[in-house]
Amino acid sequence: MGKTVNAALQLLALTLALGLPATRAAAMTFQLVTLGDGRCGVNCPRVISAQGEIGEETPDALLGFLGDHLRRGGVRGIVLLDSPGGKVVASMEFGQTLRRLGMAVIVARPTTETASTGDLAAGRCYSACVYALMGGRKRVIPPRSSIGVHRMFAYTSNFSLPDLGMVRERNLDDGGMRDMLARYSRSMGVSVDLVNLAERTSPDQLHILTAAEIARWRLGSRKP
Repeated sequence: MGKTVNAALQLLALTLALGLPATRAAAMTFQLVTLGDGRCGVNCPRVISAQGEIGEETPDALLGFLGDHLRRGGVRGIVLLDSPGGKVVASMEFGQTLRRLGMAVIVARPTTETASTGDLAAGRCYSACVYALMGGRKRVIPPRSSIGVHRMFAYTSNFSLPDLGMVRERNLDDGGMRDMLARYSRSMGVSVDLVNLAERTSPDQLHILTAAEIARWRLGSRKP
């Protein structure tokens, strides 16, 4: 009887653990987007659209994508960025990759009309995404697009017998990450005050930067 109960508890714990996965956005993917104006035809410029969550594989994925497509020609050094966030260190590495490549970044996303009109939809760059954005050689944040920041954190998962499953615990930075982010922002020409604001904002909230904050902290411009 005791073995049966223990086996049942283990099965229930496994079921709960597998049945309650962490909710995550889709991983970042890349695609070529044509910016048309109705007149350029086959000579229309093409840019890179980057959409999704930034993960450890993102920097290498960008390099692999460029290796497959740059030799075709006609690709401009511009990335359209639209991301809900992701891993902090990976976002800094992604930003460093963008800087090494000399890529400009526009917070926007393509629409079905982009190929014929060149129009772009509003984009978002939230949480850790802002550190990827910092890497742009030039950074453009159109008025309709939004940048949101908050304090960085990481999750660890541990098995809890009383809870009969995996329990996620949120760990806040002890100061080391803030110092790393400050050094990184300086190297990218962005005011450390942006990092300070982010680290003062609750991880349960999102501070949407105003146009004045974006300009004052040298994060980007409203126009190309």
